[in-house]
Amino acid sequence: MRKYASILLAATIAATATLPVTSANAFPGATVQGSQTTSDVTLVAQPQSKKQVAQKFKRTKVRFVTDQPAGTVIVDTNNKFLYYVEGNNKATRYGIGVGREGFGWSGVVKVGRKAEWPSWTPPAEMRRREAKKGRILPVVQEGGEDNPLGARAMYLYKGGRDTIFRIHGTNQPWTIGLNMSSGCIRMMNKDVEHLYARADIGTKVIVVGPGNRQGAVSYNDKGVDFFGNLFGFGG
Repeated sequence: MRKYASILLAATIAATATLPVTSANAFPGATVQGSQTTSDVTLVAQPQSKKQVAQKFKRTKVRFVTDQPAGTVIVDTNNKFLYYVEGNNKATRYGIGVGREGFGWSGVVKVGRKAEWPSWTPPAEMRRREAKKGRILPVVQEGGEDNPLGARAMYLYKGGRDTIFRIHGTNQPWTIGLNMSSGCIRMMNKDVEHLYARADIGTKVIVVGPGNRQGAVSYNDKGVDFFGNLFGFGG
């Protein structure tokens, strides 16, 4: 029994030592970077050989210290992580893709609406831009595996109004960990399905990014929760 415990302890130390630690504390208010008038989805050509998502961006349980209550979603756009706070100094961490340069933003919003296999309405500006490249986009694209919004979408609202930003899946999983979107937070489909089942309407979402308009928030990712992943506690 002691031998088994020693093996687990060694594995825990090894796992936590190889993963990054991220933290943020008390950000003062500032301006938002980039446009907020479009729910544009950036289309990216599929690489000839599909790039694998880096191990650090795969869903895992982490030891997580924060001043936010359980059930809060914290989006760290700088490090490309989304956290679902479990409480008891634990969280589930997901890898994400975020806004490209000029389209980053920050703030405190709520999940105002949710949809499974959502339809996508490309903005007129985007349809014109893609048409110049010889690609004709539909006015509305119904949900499905080819839809850029992926398997699920959570629509982010502020003061009861749609911000035009979403947390959504993607049919371009190789973009996870990159700055590729026009402000929306994209996740692998299996991850957005997992979060969708847990984040109800009204869930508080804190987006930490350019402008620091999320206000004072403290969090510290202390690395992989080895025992949480091994035994599956904490949700």
